[in-house]
Amino acid sequence: MAAHGRSALRDLFDESPTPHIAHPPRTHHRDFYVATDGSFRQSGGGLGAVIETRDGTRVARVATADTPPDNNVAEYRALHLGLDVLAARAPRDASVGVLIDHDALASNVNNTILATRHPDGEPPQPVSIPAATRYHWRGIQARLTGFGEVRAARIDSDQNPAHPLANAPGRYQHVNSEPDRCVLPEPPQSEPSPTQFPPPSRASRNSGGGGSQASD
Repeated sequence: MAAHGRSALRDLFDESPTPHIAHPPRTHHRDFYVATDGSFRQSGGGLGAVIETRDGTRVARVATADTPPDNNVAEYRALHLGLDVLAARAPRDASVGVLIDHDALASNVNNTILATRHPDGEPPQPVSIPAATRYHWRGIQARLTGFGEVRAARIDSDQNPAHPLANAPGRYQHVNSEPDRCVLPEPPQSEPSPTQFPPPSRASRNSGGGGSQASD
């Protein structure tokens, strides 16, 4: 359960590994958090997204049926959708925390962000995109560079609040009728002390967990 005045997504983001990027306390003050998930089944899949502000205000939820060719495409489509929805409701200088339960996608997002800071535009690790997702990846890249700051955290599928929306979009169709909100989070009550030492990257914490490349 989230602490009073804090987003449940923020709590989850704070406790999850962010591949390739150190996770110092100051970075926990994201303005918005977006959790996405995509599912694939022979009978039809779905896409889900949940967006909250730092102080726990729900911005939007999306549950839509989709027919992706595989799990990887579903995950990329879901993130593309979630970022599109957020971009329509957030200022361009917003800092964003992305929560996804797909190892490679989280890695690709953070590598892409790090590449924008490199003088040569080179990511620290190779970015490998499944061929069938290339058009959605282009849209994701455009959205990532359209915000002030973005960081992706890798979460478990059973912790992902977008998971049920993606896996049973018909059951959750009512969330699409929720009123649109364009809200800003309350300012942080206090900033971390500058004497605090940032912990090392949490990327290695998943090394023993055997996280899958995709989930449905």
